[in-house]
Amino acid sequence: MSVLKPTLSTTPRATARLQFHKGFTLDDAAKIVPYLSALGISHLYASPILKARAGSTHGYDIVDHHEINPELGGLPSLRRLVAVLRHHAMGLLLDIVPNHMGVGGADNHWWLDVLEFGPASMFANFFDINWHPADPNLTGKLLAPFLGAAYGDVLESGDLKLRLDKETGRLYFDYFEHYFPLSPRSAALVLRGVEGAADISRAFANAARMRHPAVESEKAKEALKNFAATHMPALEEIFVRFTAPRALHELLQRQHYRLAWWRTASDEINWRRFFDINTLAGLRVELPKVFNATHGFLLGLYAEGLIDGVRIDHIDGLADPRAYARKLRRAMAEAGMARPPEAAQGMPYIVVEKILAPWERLDRNWQTDGTTGYDFMDQVAAVLHNPEGEAPLSRLWENLTGRPAAFAAEEEPARRQILRDNLASELHSLAAQLHHAAQREFHTRDYTLSAIRRGLREILVHFPVYRLYAGQAGGSAVDAQMLERAIAGARRSYRPADVGIFDLLRKWLLTEPPRALPPNARRADRLRSMVSFQQLSAPTAAKSVEDTAFYRYGRLLSRNEVGSSPGQFALSPAGFHNLMAARRRSFPGALLATATHDHKRGEDTRLRLAVLSEIPDEWERMVTRWTRLNNLIREQAGPDMADELMLYQMLVAGWPLGLEAKDASSIDAYGNRVMEWLRKAMREAKRHSEWAAPNETYEAAAKRFLFHCLDAARPVLDEIVSFSRRIGPAGAMNGLAQTLIRLTAPGVPDLYQGTEYWDQSFVDPDNRRPVNFTARIASLSKPLPDIADWQDGRLKQGIIGRALNLRAQCPEIFAAGRYEKLTARGQAASHVLAFRRSHAQGEIVTAVTRLAGKFDPGQPKLAEHVWGRTSLTIGAGEWEDVLTGERRSLRGSIRLAALFSCLPVALLRRV
Repeated sequence: MSVLKPTLSTTPRATARLQFHKGFTLDDAAKIVPYLSALGISHLYASPILKARAGSTHGYDIVDHHEINPELGGLPSLRRLVAVLRHHAMGLLLDIVPNHMGVGGADNHWWLDVLEFGPASMFANFFDINWHPADPNLTGKLLAPFLGAAYGDVLESGDLKLRLDKETGRLYFDYFEHYFPLSPRSAALVLRGVEGAADISRAFANAARMRHPAVESEKAKEALKNFAATHMPALEEIFVRFTAPRALHELLQRQHYRLAWWRTASDEINWRRFFDINTLAGLRVELPKVFNATHGFLLGLYAEGLIDGVRIDHIDGLADPRAYARKLRRAMAEAGMARPPEAAQGMPYIVVEKILAPWERLDRNWQTDGTTGYDFMDQVAAVLHNPEGEAPLSRLWENLTGRPAAFAAEEEPARRQILRDNLASELHSLAAQLHHAAQREFHTRDYTLSAIRRGLREILVHFPVYRLYAGQAGGSAVDAQMLERAIAGARRSYRPADVGIFDLLRKWLLTEPPRALPPNARRADRLRSMVSFQQLSAPTAAKSVEDTAFYRYGRLLSRNEVGSSPGQFALSPAGFHNLMAARRRSFPGALLATATHDHKRGEDTRLRLAVLSEIPDEWERMVTRWTRLNNLIREQAGPDMADELMLYQMLVAGWPLGLEAKDASSIDAYGNRVMEWLRKAMREAKRHSEWAAPNETYEAAAKRFLFHCLDAARPVLDEIVSFSRRIGPAGAMNGLAQTLIRLTAPGVPDLYQGTEYWDQSFVDPDNRRPVNFTARIASLSKPLPDIADWQDGRLKQGIIGRALNLRAQCPEIFAAGRYEKLTARGQAASHVLAFRRSHAQGEIVTAVTRLAGKFDPGQPKLAEHVWGRTSLTIGAGEWEDVLTGERRSLRGSIRLAALFSCLPVALLRRV
């Protein structure tokens, strides 16, 4: 299949997301560019490619912002890839990570410099470190929670050793993969007893007294490196003295960091992390020098024409997302003035990773092209769910598990747990900042630290969105509305006598902005507190909702997806059309995603599960029978009924197409994949097990239960296979509907690697498995297979290729064309969703089958009698079905039995 090769633009027509790591490099990607071009992709969309921690499978743990990851092939490989892309008139989008860097280990030179020199390091304010926390023992220090056991146990174990780095002359503590440099003052102390090293000791001591000690310290380290070449035995003799725990402890006390067990971080950490991950430290890109240091190389890539746009990872982690996005656009536009003529032309393309509540809209003043598509992924899935299934599935979940039917009842305790167990230090630090402000004024000095902390906790527990976006001048009307909603919820769960705290917190967090205060320390402290609150509410939401409550609430797992609200069960066609029309008006260039590297379930796994919303009574009969049959194998140790019911959903939703019950080896492989999901689900839920303290007994019992379910000698396996086959065709219809809508709705369709075939994946790492591109390349040039041969995925690929080919032929219809909902008439009108895209360049109609599960189709196509005389009015004239090649002359409408005679979806073009 060939597509037109238009002039390359920075704004993509369609993207293909690839995950890079040492097993799939930039040169590997170059090999599949011709295939992606033939499929109809305009831009390759790359995961982070800057130098990350060695062996990183995702690239979000960047350790050097000035280098392409050598494991991916480095800059030469990037140039080769871009040359191939340009040959095929394709561009490159890059995932960038401004919020955080990988720390710990021995590979982040900025971080090691901070450990060595503390507040005097030239990188001390690159990271979001509180050098004056409430704990006086951490004044001028940062907590280094990288020990695998309690501090005292590590000192006594002998695992922490004093060493000399012979390449740099730096003294450091060696602890497995970690590298903790000594401060100049303590290096001087260590060397004081080494014969012949007195001058070096004094050099380190002098460096320690300087305001900027790095230069003098480098001279001392060079001298030590030369000294060690002939005096290493003497140094090693000194090192032995520091193997004693007491001596080691006293030396550690002199550092600019406090080594600690990793579990202390949740209570005592004094620097911002990405969520609660100790190996990812927050950056302060709001500072010009940090922005320049972290973006200079990227801007150079853009100026050279090697990249054409960016995806901003976790923009809600930044101090001021709006200011950052606008500054980045200005910087890229300025850098773009130097782009070579053969590079893609146009304004830089910028999208943001942003989780939006169902009622929330991205601010156009950010000057971005939109989001990465989580919002669309939610909307297109919701319109393919039957709202009539909500009540019976809610009853089933509540009756079988005893857990609440309402998602909010799971979310609130999850938020409380995360603030107590994972983000307690961040909450305490914010409360301490505000308590300090309260002590300055006589009319607020009686508000205690505990009262402020309790009030903040209640607001965060009830916070309806990820964060506010308030700054020096305060916030917007939307910010005020969101905070009021949170305060209203907090008041309902708070002691009536103490609700006055919320009036004060409202003022501090929003209504009395820093600009209203005198230009002194109070103004700076107020801004810092406001930002700290905003940077705490985002990880609170992410960790408690997506990473906890999503794994506790199992009414229907297809609605537990990144960007979705499980409390919203379905979306009406009218509601969907309204959202698409709004998308066309506000963000016509936003990405349209249905699968990502972060999804909880693959796009077709999710849509097979959606079939259960159509047949809740049938599903209830099956799981009730399975739970009864499995009474014989269920152990007291576990799993409980909530985990069991979620397991059944995943077994039938992810069951590989064509897998037979008698194929023992393949079933065993599938069981191992499911077990990886189940283990992660149990630990994320934090009910019976968790990452910090795995419950091996419960997990082992759950594993035995799973493999008993997959035992061919038991009746449950045959019934799972049979039921999966029962919902498979309807799930495939959902999947094709979702696919064609994504390819033709307002926005830029994004294809996640490999999902041009059926995507029955689970959460990561399952959704990052290697892709068989050889098979995909071979099948692309073949004719569209018959509907009877739907299971191998070639049908889905063929539809994608034909739709993307159409986008290449008439891009303006999709980039700027009007959006108009179309309404069917007749007995099955509710089972079709259709819309028109029109422009001076032409007119197309998309029509898809929806809610077909109750008809129990044997293949992904409804029988003619189901449609009856149902028709769709699209307009008189000649129309061609782009997918099948069939032409029709219409008087104005078409019977759906005819429209869907070959496929459950149709893409018509007026000819």
